[in-house]
Amino acid sequence: MAFPLCDQRFLGLVLIGLACSALAWPALAADEPAIKPFSSAAPGEPPAGWKFTNLPNKAATKFSVVDLNGARVLKVEAEDSYGNLVHGFHVQPGEHSMVAWKWRVEKLIDNADLKVKSGEDSPAKLCVFFAFDAAKLPFGERARLTLAKSATGEDVPTESLCYVWDNKLAIGTTQTSVFTKRIRFLVLQSGSLHLGQWMSERRDLSVDYQRVFGDESEGKFPEIVGVAVGADADNTHGHSLAYVGDVTLER
Repeated sequence: MAFPLCDQRFLGLVLIGLACSALAWPALAADEPAIKPFSSAAPGEPPAGWKFTNLPNKAATKFSVVDLNGARVLKVEAEDSYGNLVHGFHVQPGEHSMVAWKWRVEKLIDNADLKVKSGEDSPAKLCVFFAFDAAKLPFGERARLTLAKSATGEDVPTESLCYVWDNKLAIGTTQTSVFTKRIRFLVLQSGSLHLGQWMSERRDLSVDYQRVFGDESEGKFPEIVGVAVGADADNTHGHSLAYVGDVTLER
């Protein structure tokens, strides 16, 4: 079953869902990390637990573990490409579940603009996926999810919160994806002020979730079903380079 070109980002969400489903884990031990650290892997392929997803007929964003100034981190390079590195799991969140990581952008994407389809690209993003009850969504949104499940035979995450390093939007800006309401952005870093510098992030998921999905959440905090590191430059036909450190989840 083919998806219209305008729904390609939604199809990206479908593929993310497939990866999360394929990587679903049983209940985690209390001392077991939910997310496999990049620093645990040898240079080259990302560690087990992470899986690459892409869109049909798109060049693939490159993900590789590298040594950078004595630290083992993930290198993320987009060249007129799209891609997400996805880690699936199932976690019932606590009252203040925290996600933390560090990232460093070396090259921004010229002409990137999250507000238009021709510019919805980012040199670095960290997405968290939530299993919101699809039955509570508007009919049109439910229909698209049903179509996706019919095409793939798998459930997909109904909500994705993506933290982004943008090239111009102000820090703290929230933006619904111009391709699908199932993806919503929160800008954490912007522009070239900290270009080439490691920036550490630690976010309260319950606060950020209500900020971007509060219109449909009814004040509840659904199960967390995965994370993804991504970069895309397919809409602008641009180029970007970034590095990402270990991602951790505190429940």
